[in-house]
Amino acid sequence: MKWLPKSADPAQVEALSAQLRAHPALDLAAPGLSATLARLLVMRGIADIDTAERFLRPSLSHLHSPYAMAGMKAALDRLEAAIERKEGILIYGDYDVDGTTAIVILKTAIERCGGSADFHVPHRIREGYGMKDDVIERAAAAGTRLIISVDTGIRAFAAAETVRRLGLDLIVTDHHLPGQDGVPAALAVVNPNQPGCEYPCKALCGAGVAFKMAQGLMERRLPEKDQSRLLMSFMKVVAIATIADAVPLTGENRVFARLGLEGLRSPVNPGLRALLEVAQVPTSRPPTAGEIGFRIAPRLNAAGRMDVARDVIELFSVKDPARAREIANRLDLLNAERQQEERRILDAIQQRVEQTPALLDAFCLVIDGDGWHRGVIGITATRVVERYGRPALVVSHEGEEAHGSGRSIPAFHLLNALESCAGLFTRYGGHAHAVGFALPTSRLPELRAHLDTYARSRLTLADFEPGLRFDAELTLGDITPELFQALRQLEPFGMANPEPVFVAQSVRLMAPARVMKDKHVKLKLAAPVKSQSTPDNWRGAIAFNALGWHMADRFQQAQLLPGDNLDIAFSLDYNDHPDYGGLELSLRDFRSQMKTAGDTADAEEAGTRSVSPQAN
Repeated sequence: MKWLPKSADPAQVEALSAQLRAHPALDLAAPGLSATLARLLVMRGIADIDTAERFLRPSLSHLHSPYAMAGMKAALDRLEAAIERKEGILIYGDYDVDGTTAIVILKTAIERCGGSADFHVPHRIREGYGMKDDVIERAAAAGTRLIISVDTGIRAFAAAETVRRLGLDLIVTDHHLPGQDGVPAALAVVNPNQPGCEYPCKALCGAGVAFKMAQGLMERRLPEKDQSRLLMSFMKVVAIATIADAVPLTGENRVFARLGLEGLRSPVNPGLRALLEVAQVPTSRPPTAGEIGFRIAPRLNAAGRMDVARDVIELFSVKDPARAREIANRLDLLNAERQQEERRILDAIQQRVEQTPALLDAFCLVIDGDGWHRGVIGITATRVVERYGRPALVVSHEGEEAHGSGRSIPAFHLLNALESCAGLFTRYGGHAHAVGFALPTSRLPELRAHLDTYARSRLTLADFEPGLRFDAELTLGDITPELFQALRQLEPFGMANPEPVFVAQSVRLMAPARVMKDKHVKLKLAAPVKSQSTPDNWRGAIAFNALGWHMADRFQQAQLLPGDNLDIAFSLDYNDHPDYGGLELSLRDFRSQMKTAGDTADAEEAGTRSVSPQAN
């Protein structure tokens, strides 16, 4: 793996560092801390103190006006009229975390503003993605006069025509990219990515767009004190969706994520409390984005992947703590089933790749299987990309119909790739890094050949080579609690705001590596003081525990012994265990240095042995 240093303009870093030191609320008087934080901010495109303060201290006042979004006024006018006339309202969502939480936010806002709304979440297997005519027709027969889509609908041209034919009104709220044919003929389309919309934050998730509509509705119909209270309540839910949907955690999304995670320290909603307990997420401190992404989001997603996503709406709506706990336990069980099915499909894919060498030569992998669970193929595609370092589409077919999900690498715009062969699909959509689609099974060979040719015209082998971009070099002596607290001001980390990665040269392994759960490794690393006369003085030097996730095999292959030198790439973490907690390093990669006689030679003289990461 290549280690690639990031760069920052020294003059900008120096100027911002001085401004940060002088800011009374940031507690960065130590020159080293302000310089490190300034460098990290400049690398994120933040070079002045006003922008830095907004980034480091987001607040409700930083939210944009909902009316800056095209279509919002017309949408709110119609929704408010429906509330006043007590018309039937249907919220039509999607079955993933983003879609279900969007329903929760908008439905709750409508109810708090004096209205009522029913909702529909499609069953992933029986109905599939998107708005369906039969659902719309049943809603019309039941007296619905207004349909609002959330996290879906931007390509629902047929559904919009059905709504018009039945004499209903449609408001589309979505965040996915519109197609080449524009947007559906709805009463209003609320999507920051539609042509002509100048909304400042283009990267909202579907729940984020629903939040903006809820914000606008509450501004019209609720006292200011109730608005602030409900916005903070919704912020907890939209934070989960924003992190789960892997949208950039910058701009307004950063406000959602930061304030929402802080609010999760004191969850009031019985369902949210039960979910945090079942997922073993502590509330003694704000949860991290990683805890949301790896513990909370998979359990919420499991409902739509493995069974019925309505469970998520009920979880957030139920008032009885016992019932909330029952639903949370059910989601936990569904998630375990999802993990088992994911492993089964991934094992089958690995076997297929090993038996078909031509697949490893493909620039875009298209791998299909009969009867693979359609609720799991998306996350499986993510694992395939992680393992093989190239765009991947995983397809499940049953008879003549095939459904697939794709994930990509940064250098390859996956939705554009599907646009280039749009005639193959019965439906498709998504964005640069993730897509979903359906097509006749008979057209899979055509899809495989086309995408490989298309990818070869746009990618090189260098695009597949894994690289690790690091922010700065540190010594272990530079790592202090004060540095860790300064870095925490950049949280939450995620897309477009990655966790800082540092490199330390020539640290020493103090004890044999300890393998945990057969796949992880725990190390004790020290910063030696180089001295010819006292070769063992590294034993008393500054030392830290370091955790290497999924690195046990690599360490065993490297045959490292106590006293060996390592170059490490790592991020900083904190173990809050009362007995053996404290600062620790989370390894991203390592390079072991070959020893020479006396073990005193510099790395350049001794040479280095770079250990490439294995597929996890």
